[in-house]
Amino acid sequence: MTFVETMTPRERVLNALAGKPVDRPPVANPTNVATVELMDMMDAPFPDANRDPELNARLAATGYTELGFDSIMPYFTIIQESSALGCDMQWEQKDNWPTVRMTNPIWKGPDDVHVPSGFLEHQDTLAITRSLSILKEEYGDEVAIIGKTMGPWTLAYHVFGVEPFLLMTIDDPAMTMECLHKLKEISVLFGQAQIDAGADALTFPDHATGDLVSGEYYRRFLLEIHQEMAERLDAPLILHICGNTLDRMGYIAQNNMAMFHFDSRNDPAEARKVVGDRIGLVGNINNPVTLYSKGPEEVRAEVYKCMDAGIDMIAPECAIPLATKLENLLEIPKAVRDWCEDHQANGAS
Repeated sequence: MTFVETMTPRERVLNALAGKPVDRPPVANPTNVATVELMDMMDAPFPDANRDPELNARLAATGYTELGFDSIMPYFTIIQESSALGCDMQWEQKDNWPTVRMTNPIWKGPDDVHVPSGFLEHQDTLAITRSLSILKEEYGDEVAIIGKTMGPWTLAYHVFGVEPFLLMTIDDPAMTMECLHKLKEISVLFGQAQIDAGADALTFPDHATGDLVSGEYYRRFLLEIHQEMAERLDAPLILHICGNTLDRMGYIAQNNMAMFHFDSRNDPAEARKVVGDRIGLVGNINNPVTLYSKGPEEVRAEVYKCMDAGIDMIAPECAIPLATKLENLLEIPKAVRDWCEDHQANGAS
């Protein structure tokens, strides 16, 4: 029996984000699925595709047009806001991610935190909002357009430096909270600008990762801020945190966001068990081993593991390696459909 889809990609994603029924779990890209191969195909290479809205939209659209995902994500990196704030940038070339140079932090404490004049008109924030407008006009009726705004914890790493900020959390928790509350206004400002430009939902990366901080840190420093973000930003939010996060998923499930995008270091069934139905789950096909160095068969096995666990939206665990083979990315939506067809046939027999 052939599995028949009854929803558009946009309907499927928006229903999943709202906790409503779907014909099948959507395949999404909450962080990034741009690759060097797609850059070459569209003549839209890094770093230019991060900074020029036309190139950005052209490359982002391939997630839907070439890969068959149910969403388009034009914000490929995690540094657009930080560039507009004045951080020292290293833009790299097409086979490497642009980064913030952490050796020269621009701020030292809460009194320094401010939104520069023209923040939303800076080349690197405007590239995203204009790209979203282009994508919304061309594809907005068919496919979900997902924006991205960095959370205050991630911004803190960029503007203060990772080590100074983490030391601040130990030495002066009150100052840390003051910094985070000021930085969250940047998250809201850029996030709402993307919603106004046409984003249907926002990924909200806030890298309080399992490698760097404990689950208790999430509760102490971020839970209430994330609840506030879910209330203030007028679109469904997808929280993204890398690393092993099982120890904080119980808190994450209380943040009132639509979904949590989680790392492959967390077993899908265990993650589902911890959060129950309190928050949707997005994930969690492994990047550095499976998508980068394995083949479609291994990709399919991970997709099936997520489907068996009841993961709500199937996706790579994070921004994929830029040299990822297209055949591995194409396997993700194919495996989802095949899983649905297999289970439909078994249910009918």
